[in-house]
Amino acid sequence: MDVSALLTSVSINICVCVLLLSFYSILRKQPGNVSVYFGRRLAQEKIKLNNSFQFERFIPSASWIVKAWETSEEEILTIAGLDAVVFLRILVFRLWAHCLALYVISFSACALLYFEYKRIFKMRSEYITRYSSSPSQFSVLIRSIPWSAEESYSDLVRNFFTKYHASNYLSHQMVYQSGTFQKLMSDAEKMYKVVYNYGSNSIEKNFRPSLLQCGLCGGKINSFKMLPCEPEKRNLEHLGSSIKDKECGAAFVFFRTRYAAVVASLVRQSSNPMLWVTDLAPEPQDVYWSNLCIPYRQLWIRRRVTLLASFVFTILFLIPVTLVQGLTQLELLQQQFPFLKGILKKTYISRLVTGYLPSVILLLFLYTVPPVMMFFSAVEGSISRSGRKKSACCKVLYFTIWNVFFVNVFSGSVISQVEKFISMPKSIPAELATAVPRQATFFTTYILTSGWAGLACEVVQIFNLFCSLFYRFILRSNDVSFFSALSFPYHTEIPRVLLFVLLGFTCSILAPLVLPFLLAYFFLGYVVYRNQILNVYLSRYETGGQYWPIVHNATIFSLVLMQIIALGVFGLKESPVASGFTIPLVICTLLFNEYCRQRFHPIFKSPSAEGVIEMDQQDEQSGRMALNHQNLQSAYCQLTLDSSSPFCKSSSAEVLIEMDQQDEQSGHISEIQEQLQSVCCQLTLNSHMHSFCKAEDFNHSEDADSIQDPGYKKPGDGANQFSKAWARLRSKDANEL
Repeated sequence: MDVSALLTSVSINICVCVLLLSFYSILRKQPGNVSVYFGRRLAQEKIKLNNSFQFERFIPSASWIVKAWETSEEEILTIAGLDAVVFLRILVFRLWAHCLALYVISFSACALLYFEYKRIFKMRSEYITRYSSSPSQFSVLIRSIPWSAEESYSDLVRNFFTKYHASNYLSHQMVYQSGTFQKLMSDAEKMYKVVYNYGSNSIEKNFRPSLLQCGLCGGKINSFKMLPCEPEKRNLEHLGSSIKDKECGAAFVFFRTRYAAVVASLVRQSSNPMLWVTDLAPEPQDVYWSNLCIPYRQLWIRRRVTLLASFVFTILFLIPVTLVQGLTQLELLQQQFPFLKGILKKTYISRLVTGYLPSVILLLFLYTVPPVMMFFSAVEGSISRSGRKKSACCKVLYFTIWNVFFVNVFSGSVISQVEKFISMPKSIPAELATAVPRQATFFTTYILTSGWAGLACEVVQIFNLFCSLFYRFILRSNDVSFFSALSFPYHTEIPRVLLFVLLGFTCSILAPLVLPFLLAYFFLGYVVYRNQILNVYLSRYETGGQYWPIVHNATIFSLVLMQIIALGVFGLKESPVASGFTIPLVICTLLFNEYCRQRFHPIFKSPSAEGVIEMDQQDEQSGRMALNHQNLQSAYCQLTLDSSSPFCKSSSAEVLIEMDQQDEQSGHISEIQEQLQSVCCQLTLNSHMHSFCKAEDFNHSEDADSIQDPGYKKPGDGANQFSKAWARLRSKDANEL
């Protein structure tokens, strides 16, 4: 180990950390940076800004560290969700396991793993119970619906589940091709303008029953017809058939009970396993809509193509890793580039090149990995955004462990080392025991650069800070809502933490000098990430703790690798007794992993029948079940309003309020409402008009007769619903748009 190069790297990284953290403590106090450092709180809380000059704002302080440290775990769970708590528990668990000398480390790590898994298991159970009214617990995503020339996809879904799930089937919501609802929104705006501009004389009062579906929501309607004499008035009846043409072979199916939904998601629905494929539906805000229309038969091809692409990308990354390896070997660098001998003879230059520069270069190349892996995970066809991020997390983890640890450990020709391992597998422990200490300096500098300096950059939010400065001083805008709150990058931070876990275990018996730097990283990381979760990142969706099995498996791998390296050390020392005692330890660790997998892992796949049945019974007794069924009607809405739509602009809200006041004074609004009373369109609008989609075909609900008979109109249903929604849009809720 080159101590001088190591000290150079340590001093540089410590200075960078102190400077950035001090800089952050000043920047976070400035009112103009509130959108950068308090994005989560800005989105969810009302923050009062004090723009008056205060000298305290320009003095560095550690108050944010105290605040992050004192925040309880329950507050973190309430603010950011279970995924954030799981991530912080990762930092706590290494923080402690690194403090404890081969059997002691293994047993302490296994014990900590067991108790953490048990705790996460309990929190996962409480998470499922706490969100008992979530629409996803009653919903199943059905894909690979067979195509029929006689029936639409919607009719096929209704007929299938009416036949095979008659007692439990409630309704369903079709999935449409991307871009369908942008046109519908445009038509809705045109219809609004026609109704407002032409008032009571613009709608023909001769109504007739129609079997067409509503162009906005797909529900049955009693159509109304515009007068053809005006150019702005269009017949919207063609929208029903165009909607059917845009249906995909996927739908959300809603069941009466949670238990029925779980059973339907786990049981194969058809003798052909490629048809009527079911999965538990993700949360509405977690749905990755663009992937739902991917044909199910393509998914296995997509997974293998992305696996191959990930492998090729990993192999190509050997080029920058080899460059980094060359920088750590000063003699080889002087032989390859003779013109650098004069420069490299200078002490401070050689220390900088061999000690600090390699880890910086590798880190810069590694920044390209998460976006690429996220793209591969999207191509795979994940049905949820959290599932896509979880898949990207696994890919980044495998990539990082291979390229940062194994490729750097086996310095020199990587291909020759691989050929050697294939020809002589028994030499792997001895080679690892010899190679790991050689790279102790590089791993230490990597911990300093990627860990310490990385945390400092994380808390300062350099990229967002520069964007905010550009927006405020170049574009001359003070609108703090320009930057939306970010979601926590679990797919980048979890692999980084788990790599440091691997380095801590493998270096603990051969290069223990690494451990103090890791301990400092875990402590600083615990404080920094708590601060970021409290103030910066907004949890829009989460997996419900699904990252912990990844953490558990990676930790077991690190333990086994540490034990294999110890086996190689004892072999080099020609100590067969010690080697004999190490082999049972490896076996016990693997058995412990299998026990945890059987004991805790099933709840991360699907909820228990006991739990969902108890929640169903409680809802039936309390009367909440009917409300849960009602909420399902508009839970999974594929319509996303465009920001350019006048319904989304605050200025248009003011115009609507002014128009509403004028109409109330003139009595014109009552005439419009009277006309709309006859329009029987079963449309559900929420307060922000984000849900034009009503769940189709409540065949088995109380209003089944009204759906089956097109001429039936239940008093207070349809027309009143539409007129009330329209009036709510025109008046009271315009303030909230």
